[in-house]
Amino acid sequence: MQTIPHTFPRRLLPTLLAASLMACLPSGADGSPAQAAPMAKAAAPGQPGDPNIKFVGRWDTTSSPTAYTPYWAGAYYRAGFTGRTVKLKQRGTIDLWARIDNGPVKFYDDVKGTVNLTPTALSPGNHTLQVNYQVVAGSYKGDAVFQGLVLDSGATTFAPPAPARTVEFVGDSITVGTTSSQNARTAYGWLIGERLGVEHTQIAQGGACLVAAADGCVGLERQFTKLNPNAATPDWNFSRYRADAVVINLGTNDVGHGVSTAQFQSAYSSLLRKVRAAYPQAWIFALETFRGRFVPQTEAAVKAAVAGGDARVSFVDTTGWLGSGDLSDSVHPNDRGHRVIADRLAPMIAARIGA
Repeated sequence: MQTIPHTFPRRLLPTLLAASLMACLPSGADGSPAQAAPMAKAAAPGQPGDPNIKFVGRWDTTSSPTAYTPYWAGAYYRAGFTGRTVKLKQRGTIDLWARIDNGPVKFYDDVKGTVNLTPTALSPGNHTLQVNYQVVAGSYKGDAVFQGLVLDSGATTFAPPAPARTVEFVGDSITVGTTSSQNARTAYGWLIGERLGVEHTQIAQGGACLVAAADGCVGLERQFTKLNPNAATPDWNFSRYRADAVVINLGTNDVGHGVSTAQFQSAYSSLLRKVRAAYPQAWIFALETFRGRFVPQTEAAVKAAVAGGDARVSFVDTTGWLGSGDLSDSVHPNDRGHRVIADRLAPMIAARIGA
């Protein structure tokens, strides 16, 4: 730092100090002092962008600063809040489930605008909220767009306790929870996540195949890396979260779309590589489909991955897991069936990730 001699006139000291400080600032391309980057303005409590709201799963948080949208099944958000009431701002009509503290899960049918989640005021103090939406797919066209929370005057948000681990479930309508009583919330992936005390995502869509079909079947070998299952762009930013385990349950629908056994095995190997690239340390579980489709090809893809040096992937034999009383129809598990799957699968995942 430049030393200013004491013999300089006192009136010149401010000028010399200013010049010295300017010399320490970074210069722009033209040699002029660079402008400091503006500080990002923090979102108001309860609004999209509030860091105390934890969005779990694949949410579009960049298209609009005032509206966040999930595209895959099983996405949810959690927040802590103070005060006695909380309301939810929804852009358009949607079905949703909400749970406050450790109370019952409440279903809200065809709601929009400002949705009052506390018609009876809570006791004063700290509370937690968890919300997830009906899956927007197939014939259901709801508007799953979060626009913020309405809190009491003077109330604020706080970060709820966050699990350290995440398990991702990749699949079709079975993983979505189609025909179960609360959709994604009563599917085996959600049940396992809650049982193990981990964050959980369901990267799943009803009717999805492993292999993209010309007749329109969404292929998750291709769409696994995307923000939206029904759009080619943008790619999902895998730095947003890291899965500690990934469960793949695909192949049930490919039979009806003309996928050959060779195509299926090649695509399964490709999906395993993409999952490994996304989550280098995750344990990957490749489930035998409950209807027994493409079983040799699924197992062969896993064996090829292991032979190629991937020691953290395994094939899961699901033979005999589900009986006729565990199904809503010939394909989809009912609530009991999803609990049966969770009972079988949760201990396997826990053993691998220490949950």
